[in-house]
Amino acid sequence: MIEFVHVDKKFGEKVVLKDLTFRVEKGEIFTFIGPSGTGKTTILRLINLLEDPTSGSILVGGRDTRISEGERVALRRRMSVVFQKPAALRGSVFDNVALGMRFRGTPPDEMRERVTEALGLVGLEGYEERKATTLSGGELQRVAISRALVTQPEILLLDEPTANLDPSSTERVENLILSINERFGTTIVLSTHDMIQGQRLATRIAVILNRTIGQVGESHEIFYQPKSREVARMVGVENIFDGTIVDNTGGLAKIDIGGTSIVAICPFTEGSRVTAYMRPEDVVFLLEKDGKSTARNELEGTISRVTPMGPSVKIRMDGGIRIVAVITRRSYDELGLSPGSHVYASFKASAIHVVNNEP
Repeated sequence: MIEFVHVDKKFGEKVVLKDLTFRVEKGEIFTFIGPSGTGKTTILRLINLLEDPTSGSILVGGRDTRISEGERVALRRRMSVVFQKPAALRGSVFDNVALGMRFRGTPPDEMRERVTEALGLVGLEGYEERKATTLSGGELQRVAISRALVTQPEILLLDEPTANLDPSSTERVENLILSINERFGTTIVLSTHDMIQGQRLATRIAVILNRTIGQVGESHEIFYQPKSREVARMVGVENIFDGTIVDNTGGLAKIDIGGTSIVAICPFTEGSRVTAYMRPEDVVFLLEKDGKSTARNELEGTISRVTPMGPSVKIRMDGGIRIVAVITRRSYDELGLSPGSHVYASFKASAIHVVNNEP
């Protein structure tokens, strides 16, 4: 549906995006995640033909977007976009939602029918005569999505769709996005800095770092099989270890990390220099060694830092290597843990993703 081929974008001398190459398939939810200021909004503007690439090619439906102005207008009418801070135009909710159809010359009866349907989709039935400027942030965001949907787009572009919303409104908008995709098969491209939101919504994810794409893949690949240290840190992988494989028997490798050994599943041979990645959620703490555990790794250490995270707790254990774990507050309390506690960090060989650092 959408393809970028070696796209660069500059504003004057400032490089905003460099060498972007990716594909968005028809009917998927493709999500860009990355810190603020990395060019996510610019990518959406390029797709929507609000900006032109400095170099490279952008194709929509297999067609190059370097076309005449009339053809560009026709192509843009196949898309709708909802920006991070949607504007509430003066007048009623009906007037706001119907705006795109007025530009298209839609007959009044059809316009009213489609506005009613679009408001029903976003849970705002009966809001037609309400003044748009009196709505809450969550209601206004749903009006903006309704305004985008009423023109029946093939492609829906969403820029940080829940950035300014409370948790309840965020959940409702996320459910709406999934519902639109499932019901209509709409191709949805969205940007977010919320890692968990990207994981919840996306068919595939692109991580934007340093003005380019660090990795594209399904949610599990991005969060559990990062290709680089930068991507790993971006998606919350805090256990990153450089080491050397000292033995590999049947795909079960022993990795030396500065004198501490861990066991991981990987295909690399003895002597290979590697980086091991492990999510903090894959670590379990024990007060004593467990001889019956199926986990291949049990490292001894002392808790050096505890950071509350709502219903969870982030714990740093210092031993031969530093381990970061996230466990539930209930587990933390039941184990009687506190800074200074002597513990064993237990994790499976399959929880470790190993990348070969050999040139």
